[in-house]
Amino acid sequence: MQALVSKIEAREGGFRVAQVVAEDATFDVTNDFIWIACDETVIADKFWYDITNDTFNLIPVIEPVPFELPG
Repeated sequence: MQALVSKIEAREGGFRVAQVVAEDATFDVTNDFIWIACDETVIADKFWYDITNDTFNLIPVIEPVPFELPG
């Protein structure tokens, strides 16, 4: 698998995983993107890539807190 990482979209101290494709399905991209080999657990827009230690990390999900009126 290959992850398409957007170097212009910061996420959690790294960069957004924009797309994940099979090894043979990559295509030419501009300098704003890079292809990085990844395993099948990486999902676009749910992971970010840390370029400092070459790892893919899950973006934390923050559960919304229901709004309650006082009183």
